[in-house]
Amino acid sequence: MKLKKQHVNYIARKITNDLTAYDFVEVRKDKAQIVEVCERFLLEDIQKEVELDEKVNELLDENEGEIEFYNADERQLFWMTKKRLANEFGVNLNFEDRFSNIAHHIMDYLYEEDYIHFEVNDNQIKNIILNSIKDFINGYDEADTAAYEKIKTYKRKLIPGTEDYDIVFTRLYEEELIKKGLM
Repeated sequence: MKLKKQHVNYIARKITNDLTAYDFVEVRKDKAQIVEVCERFLLEDIQKEVELDEKVNELLDENEGEIEFYNADERQLFWMTKKRLANEFGVNLNFEDRFSNIAHHIMDYLYEEDYIHFEVNDNQIKNIILNSIKDFINGYDEADTAAYEKIKTYKRKLIPGTEDYDIVFTRLYEEELIKKGLM
């Protein structure tokens, strides 16, 4: 699953909570600072993919006439072009490898900048971070659906896109994430 900007804070908090739950991880800075670091790395990765997608769309727009002439499948062309340009933008399209790289960068930074300290194998720490990301992704759809279903049962009808709807949805969504241990 592709990471989205609206999920970054939730994932960063999950990583922080999971890391600090282990006795073999010594936390040397405030949890909020660790969350900020995690958010920064996640947002940087998302931004790389946004820039890649923009470039691919730009190239497809420039060649719109040829695409229509040959009656080519735009979605297929998008993915073929994206695959070809991914390395140039530093984007790994294999999500497993991508999340592993993000986890490794977060772990390295937290250790090198003395946010955390540990005496165990680096892989254990990286896997905690990686599993936090994967756990969030696996539980996100379920939490999203449950929050949406709860809103539908409200007597007062909330209109999607309104401030009231967003406030209620966010609260219900966070409650579901907490129930699933993702926050």
